[in-house]
Parts: sequence; C-alpha cells; structure tokens
Amino acid sequence: MKEELIQGFDGYKDILDEIRVCKKYGVDYTLEKGAVEKCINRLHPKRLRLQVSDIIKETESAASFRLVSKEGYLPPFQAGQYISILIETGGIRTSRPYSISSPPNQTGYYEITVRRVENGLVSGFLLDHVKRGDVLEFSGPHGLFHYNPLFHDKIMVCIAGGSGITPFMSMIREVVDCGLDRKIYLFYGNRTSTNVIFHEKLLNLSEKCHNINYIPVIEMPENGYAGPRGLITGSLINESIGDTKGKTFYLCGPQAMYDFCIRELEHLNVPARKIRKEVYGVPMNISQQPGWPEGIKEDQVFQVKLNGGRTFPATAGQPLLIAFERNGFNVPSRCRSGQCSMCRVKLMSGKVFQPSGTPVRRSDRQFGYVHSCVSYPIEPVELLI
Repeated sequence: MKEELIQGFDGYKDILDEIRVCKKYGVDYTLEKGAVEKCINRLHPKRLRLQVSDIIKETESAASFRLVSKEGYLPPFQAGQYISILIETGGIRTSRPYSISSPPNQTGYYEITVRRVENGLVSGFLLDHVKRGDVLEFSGPHGLFHYNPLFHDKIMVCIAGGSGITPFMSMIREVVDCGLDRKIYLFYGNRTSTNVIFHEKLLNLSEKCHNINYIPVIEMPENGYAGPRGLITGSLINESIGDTKGKTFYLCGPQAMYDFCIRELEHLNVPARKIRKEVYGVPMNISQQPGWPEGIKEDQVFQVKLNGGRTFPATAGQPLLIAFERNGFNVPSRCRSGQCSMCRVKLMSGKVFQPSGTPVRRSDRQFGYVHSCVSYPIEPVELLI
C-alpha cells in the first residue's frame, strides 16, 4: 500500500506517537503479533477435522452422528446454526449443510442428524458407508436461524417438517438443560408416524418441562392414531397457542411446508417481521416454481463456458453448483440455499433462473453476480469464477 494512502487514515499520527512512547519505555507489542488472528481462527475456523464417536439410529431412514475433536476443542455455536460437511464421493467433491441437533451448552461434541434423501449423494454416503472412528472434514458453525433476545419474543412457536426438526431439537435441549426463561410450542409435521425423528425424546421433554409443548402432526396416520392429523393449519396453531401476539414464529422444513404454513400464519395476522424461515435447500421440482420460463424442460442441457476457457454441459433442472462439482470445479459453498453467497459467480452472458426470494445482494445484482447453488441455466451461459 502506498505510504501517502496510509498516512491519510484516521489516527495515523496517534499510532506514530504511541510507537514512540512504547519504544521509549520498552513496551514491545510485537510479542502479541498474531494473537488476534489466532483467537478468530478458534472461534471461526475455516475447516474442522472431526471424528465420528457414535452413530445413533433415530428412525429407519435417519441417524445422528456424534462428532468429536481430537484436539478436545470445538468452536461455540448458537442453537439453530449448522456445519457443512466437505466430502468426496462418487468422484465428486461436494458439501452439504447439516443443522447441529445437540445443544450449544454441550461442548464435548456436535451431533448432526441425517435423513436419507431419495438418490441423495451425501445422505446415502453418510448413512451407508461412514462408521465409528472415521474422520470427516467440516466447516465451522454458520447460520442466522437462531434466537436473538434483543428482537425475538420469549414465546417461540416452532414449525418443523421432516428433517427440519434438527435446529429445533438444539433449541429445545438448550432451554431445558440451561433452564432458560423461554416457552416453546413445537408443531412437527410428518407424512407417517414411522418417520418422526426424536419423537420419544420430545415426548419425554414435554412431559417433564412445562415450558415445552410438543404437537406432532401426521399427514397420513395409521389406524388408531389419536393426535392431530393432516397439515399444520392456522386453526390448529390458533387452538394450541391462543393469541399470536407476543410470539415469534420459526419455520424449518421443505418448500411445500413454507408455502402452506406462511399463508396460514398470514391469515392469523402474524406480521412478516415475526416469521423467521430457515434456508432448506433448493426446490425439488424447480420447473414448478413461479416464473419458470415456458418451453424449458428440466432435462434440457445447455453449455456453460467458464472463465473464457473450458466448456461443459449443465442441466436446466439442476443448480450450476452441481454442474461445477460434476465437472471437477471446486467452488466454495456453505448453505447451498442461496443465503451465504460463498458460491457466487459472475454471469458474463446468457440467462439463469433463480427462485423467487433468493437473497441476492443489491451490489451483486448491479454487477451481474448470481448464487450458483440456486441458479439454473435456461440458455447457454458464460461465467466467471
């Protein structure tokens, strides 16, 4: 950096004066060099190597992986945050985010809970091949889906679907373990009762803790099921919690659940600022999303030119990030849902489709950047990483 530019910084002369004083009285701050960076790296490490100490079967299609650090230290996190696993399977280097289901007061290990996804590259690898003692690579904790005492009400109404229960399990465990002054209503929707993750644990917690209210909802119940059935409707929510005022609503689950439940909350006059939604991956059928161009089929293939050089095919129905990984390009990513912006690339030419609500910064839109994890090619494109 040019000397005249440095001299223009605020406080430059004050720093020179302090250096003179320190030299005069023998104070040497060079001994502390690197201390700040070391502290930051402990709190926000770029990579974590964690060992699988236990695998706990939750349902026929889901299991929890207990992860420990050989160094005996794990970065702190807030209940509701996630870590991303970075693996190579099937010749593809990829990543997937998983919410931490263990509470933040448990500092000896993290737990992530994985549910099998049909044709899922990573979930199948974890559930079928990973065993106790294996060492896996992860990112540090990330995410904005957590309780904030400055802005959120002490009464939390949590709405989960499928594996979307995992961040709420961390929140509930923290409230119970630490005796926090919060009340939680948990509505947990599943297609059948055999797929309900943490069911017995949640029942036990709600029975012994008066501030935990667990309401499982089964869409296609078996004979003899006596609990709420169908979908998580506004009438069920209103019947269970009463007045919606003084409550903050949290949602985590598949897109279909968001589409339905947010409308139900709006009918209950819940303001948008009181509704918090966790990012939950990309839509299963992108062509069914509003704004998808007519005449473009999900199996259509378009050519992608990268950095003005190599060209490779990409399918319209899959995000560009998947095409990058399948063709050997290692693009940084964390959330894979359009929020963290780590996977952004510059669109030099061509068009991509991004689902409604994708949180692209104004500056990115201005200069042509898109999030590759939620960008679908709808014609030949040229990109710059």
